[in-house]
Amino acid sequence: MYAEQSIVQSFSVNDTANPSLTYTTTEELIREAAELCTQIVLEQDTMVEIEAPVNVLFLVYQIGKLHGAGRCSRKELSCYIQVCGDIHGQYSDLLRIFNRCGYPPDCSYLFLGDYIDRGRQQLEVITLLISYKILYPECFFILRGNHECKIINKVYGFYDECKRRYSIKLYYVFQVEHAFNLILLMDLFDSLPLCSLVSGRILGMHGGLSPKLTSWSMMDDIARPLDPEDNSLAMDLLWADPDNYTQGWARNTRGVSYVFGTDVVKKFCRDMDLDLVVRAHQVVQDGYEFFADRRLVTIFSAPKYFRSFLFRMFYYSMSSV
Repeated sequence: MYAEQSIVQSFSVNDTANPSLTYTTTEELIREAAELCTQIVLEQDTMVEIEAPVNVLFLVYQIGKLHGAGRCSRKELSCYIQVCGDIHGQYSDLLRIFNRCGYPPDCSYLFLGDYIDRGRQQLEVITLLISYKILYPECFFILRGNHECKIINKVYGFYDECKRRYSIKLYYVFQVEHAFNLILLMDLFDSLPLCSLVSGRILGMHGGLSPKLTSWSMMDDIARPLDPEDNSLAMDLLWADPDNYTQGWARNTRGVSYVFGTDVVKKFCRDMDLDLVVRAHQVVQDGYEFFADRRLVTIFSAPKYFRSFLFRMFYYSMSSV
C-alpha cells in the first residue's frame, strides 16, 4: 500500500493553512491509488451495508450540538459515523471536517458524492478520499454523486483541472471516455457504490428516491462499472430531489429524474422499514435541511459553493450506542 500511504503523507493533512498536492505526488502515484481504490469498491456491493447501531432520536438531538462550534469534543465525535455531503473541490474545508471530527481510522466516514467540479482543489479532495478508502475500507465509505459522471465533470471543471495540472490521461483514469484512441484500464467513478444502508435503518445516497426502488434486491441487479442511463434507478439515486410543493412524483426541472413529495418519503420509509433517508445534492443555507417530518435530511458540506451564499458546512453524525 505504498501509493496511498505516500499520498496521505505528501498532503500534510494536518495543516489547513496551505493544503495541496506536492510536486512529489506524481501522476503515476495518483493513478496507482485510483486503480487500487477501483478494485476495492467493486468488491463491495452497489448498496454498501454499514453495520453501526444507530439511535435516530439521539441523531436529531445531536443536530443542535454539532451545528454550534465547539460544543462537541473530538472524543465525543469519534463515537459517530460522520456523514458528509457535497465537497466540490473545497479541500481546506474537507480538512476542517477531519480536524473537527477526527482522522480515519479513529473516526468513520460516509461521503455522499460530488467530490469534484467547481472548487479549486478537486484533485486534492478525490485523491485523499480514495487513499483513505484503500487504507481503511471497512470504516471509510465514498458513494457516487451526479458529478462523478462524464456528462457533468467533463464540463464543470474536473477535466480542465486534470489537463492543467497533470495531463488529459489522468482524467481518463477516473472517468472513461472512449475517445482519442486511448487505452483505458479502469474507471473509478463508474465503479463507485450508489447508496448505503446503515444498520438496516438509514438509507444514504447522493440524489434521492426512485419509483423503481421497491426492494433492496433490485440494487444487486445494478452491475458496475456503470454509465447511468436516463429513466433508470441509478439515475434517480444520483439526481432525484425532494420537493415541498409536489405530491407523489413529478418531472424534475433539472431535466433529469424526478422530484418527490413528503408522501413518497413517508410511504417509502414505512414500506422499507427505514427510520431516515440521508442525501446531499442540493445547496441548503444552513448546511442541512429536514423534509417529510424529519424522515429525510439533506446535507451540504461545501460552504463556498456560491460565494454569494452564506451558509454553514455540515456533517451529520450517526451515534453508535
